Amino acid sequence: MSKHTPTEINLNQRTRCLTVSFDDGAKFEMSCEYLRVHSPSAEVQGHGPGQETLQLDKETVNITSIEAVGNYAIKPEFDDGHNSGIFSWETLYALGINQEENWANYLAKLEAAGHKRKLDA
Repeated sequence: MSKHTPTEINLNQRTRCLTVSFDDGAKFEMSCEYLRVHSPSAEVQGHGPGQETLQLDKETVNITSIEAVGNYAIKPEFDDGHNSGIFSWETLYALGINQEENWANYLAKLEAAGHKRKLDA
């Protein structure tokens, strides 16, 4: 059972941000791009360590809909067709609390691959 449960989940499609508030008072605003490139799906994470696929050109991706998965997760549908990531409450919390470090690691991986975000170019 999840020890962190959302009390509110709000998608702002105009700003392309998902805001998740939790029962412990934590509140995280995460961009759709951040969620897309850190999707827990096998398409992104692979089936084991070292099998991750670096996601490119997701700067303007948006979430078109969000489906509840039982009482433990959400499954967002992104406008690039990606819809296989199931974000458990624990995954959302971990993405929120580690957002700065995760984002810095993602940018470093992009740079190492010789890629620049289009919005940063």
